[in-house]
Amino acid sequence: MSHHCRLLMLFTIFTQNFTDTGSPRCDTIPNLRMQGCSEYTSPNSSYTIDLDKELSNAGNTTNLGEAVQVKPQEITLKLRPGQPTQFTFQVRQAEDYPVDLYYVMDLSKSMEDDLVNLRKVGDVLAEEMSQITSDFRMGFGSFVDKVVMPYVSTVPAKLAEPCSGCQAPYGFKNELSLTGDTSEFSRTINQLQVSGNLDAPEGGMDALMQVTVCKEAIGWRDMARHLVIFTTDASFHYAGDGKLGGIVKPNDGNCYTTALDNTYTMSSELDYPSISQLNAAMRDNSIIPIFAVTQSEFSVYQAITSKVEVVDTAPEDVLVEYTAICLDGVRRPGTQVCEGLTLGDTVSFDVTVTGNTCPDSRTSSFTIRPVGFSEELQVNIEYLCDCDCEGSGIPNSPDCSKGAGTLECGACDCNAGHYGRKCECSSDDPTLEDSDNLCKAGNSTIICSGRGSCVCGDCVCFPRPNPEEVVKGTFCECDNFSCDRHRGQLCGGEDHGTCVCDEASRKSKCQCKAGWSGPSCACSTTTDTCIAANGETCNGYGECVCGACICNANSSYSGAKCEECRACPGKCQANKDCVECKAFGTGLTREQCDKCPYKVIPVTGDLQIPNGSERCLVPDNDGCSFIFTYEQFSNDTFVLYVLAEKSCPEPINPLVVIIPIVIGIILIGLLLLILWRVLIYLWDRKEYKQFEKDRANAKWEMGENPIYKPSTTIHKNPMYGK
Repeated sequence: MSHHCRLLMLFTIFTQNFTDTGSPRCDTIPNLRMQGCSEYTSPNSSYTIDLDKELSNAGNTTNLGEAVQVKPQEITLKLRPGQPTQFTFQVRQAEDYPVDLYYVMDLSKSMEDDLVNLRKVGDVLAEEMSQITSDFRMGFGSFVDKVVMPYVSTVPAKLAEPCSGCQAPYGFKNELSLTGDTSEFSRTINQLQVSGNLDAPEGGMDALMQVTVCKEAIGWRDMARHLVIFTTDASFHYAGDGKLGGIVKPNDGNCYTTALDNTYTMSSELDYPSISQLNAAMRDNSIIPIFAVTQSEFSVYQAITSKVEVVDTAPEDVLVEYTAICLDGVRRPGTQVCEGLTLGDTVSFDVTVTGNTCPDSRTSSFTIRPVGFSEELQVNIEYLCDCDCEGSGIPNSPDCSKGAGTLECGACDCNAGHYGRKCECSSDDPTLEDSDNLCKAGNSTIICSGRGSCVCGDCVCFPRPNPEEVVKGTFCECDNFSCDRHRGQLCGGEDHGTCVCDEASRKSKCQCKAGWSGPSCACSTTTDTCIAANGETCNGYGECVCGACICNANSSYSGAKCEECRACPGKCQANKDCVECKAFGTGLTREQCDKCPYKVIPVTGDLQIPNGSERCLVPDNDGCSFIFTYEQFSNDTFVLYVLAEKSCPEPINPLVVIIPIVIGIILIGLLLLILWRVLIYLWDRKEYKQFEKDRANAKWEMGENPIYKPSTTIHKNPMYGK
């Protein structure tokens, strides 16, 4: 039995001869009934509530403190793939519900003033929380950072006392496990000392992870609301920062804080956790964190209890959808949150679950729970992927080819060596080896064209829901219902044609009756609608196809009957000479005019244009023009109607022509003169700049004329001084 049919879950049973006609066993219920199936099975999705305790407050149960906040507590769904089922899930914020509140505080030097403030409010906080619940416990933990460089100084003196009056640094300490003795909480805080580190970010992520996963060391109770108040004045280190100190081993999310020493022992060996890792751990352990609280924790707790949000752990192949019904009673599809609640209020969620596949295990489970609640709804799933009748068949049934198979759910499950609907085919028959290929047309890979089953090498075509529709052919490739249609009717209707199987193409096509043609037998073969006024089909310039003219592409004729010719001389041009000579006595000679066979009637006033005619405006030989129209009769005779007066243009005033021409000549001359003057100016400017450049580059020196003779000479007495 195919996996596809198991997904649909529609199987015929007991109707043993149902498949003799080739009908598919897996189908919709109306089709199965139409094909004569008398019995079938179609299981639907459903659910059963296995555990359904009533909602109650902490003080209203047999075991004090064990309130019931979700209803129901366990449910079993029977899911048919693709078919959703819906149930209602209720949540109540129980009154007097136990609360475990754990403080995690940064005890670096910068938090010294905050530690002083906490010592003052410890008793006040316990008193305020006692107004909400009678079962309240408090605990305290502190952190600094990993005791390796560069987070803290590893100088021996600094390790012992990182700052004046400070204690040695550490990763995380569980200073006080959860206890109902609030005085012990105050004593523990009063004894604490701050410490010191080097960098600004702190090791708060390490502390939060240990507080979350160390259930025994911290003292978390199963049936209590878990709150963690995280107080710091700086940012935090996260996954990957440990490499700065040579710590490469990822945080594994396990507890390394024991109840004996209450110290995180793997602080210097494991990296910081990631934010997503810490988020997952808090979600799994129902921890509600409160970060950087500077105001009253009492109001913060009230804000937390005023909201309910549900989450689930459904597998990927299961779709879970929510519709919230909050205190106002309004349905909110796609919403998983209700707000504005007070303790004792009850809200509901309509949960719709849809299975999309059939897993091999046929069973699975997941949980639905409100965020921060320890209680949850256990959802068990049983997938309806098999028929009830399976497993109770008749072995070696005579209805399966004389014992060749097991009759199960009305179908034969063949023994080894046999196949076919009734196990009538034997794998020992050499003629039927690879029989599926005998049921494929040509190069097709589809057996029996997808419209039949292969039985011992032959195609058995599936019947149609409509008994008048028939699938046929060697490979079920033809039918009598998929031919072209005209006006919604197969092959244009019974009067036009019928749908038959074309053996050559192995396709269904219309076989038209006399007088019709075309793929859908929509075209009439008569030419009566194509006869032109001259009695010829399409005026002799086209072909009548499907009762309409298709004009020749190489001709100039067009129109419904190819009678219009825009490139041919029209009736206006053909008759203008006769109109001019008969109406105005110009143009043709008298002998030529007498040969015009048409009657010309002068008209004064408006010229009416007869149907099928046109208005003709033509020029004459005198430069004027006249207007006429015509009326054509069935015997191809014309009567021409012409306006009695010609339309002649007014004489042109010569000044209107001469003055613009003269003005244009003058303007052109001025423009040429201005252009010439501009060119001369640009040339002179260029020459002047060159002159100035040459003058600036010239170098002048003093010299004496070589032929100049001075007017005085100097002679020295050779005897002077002797």
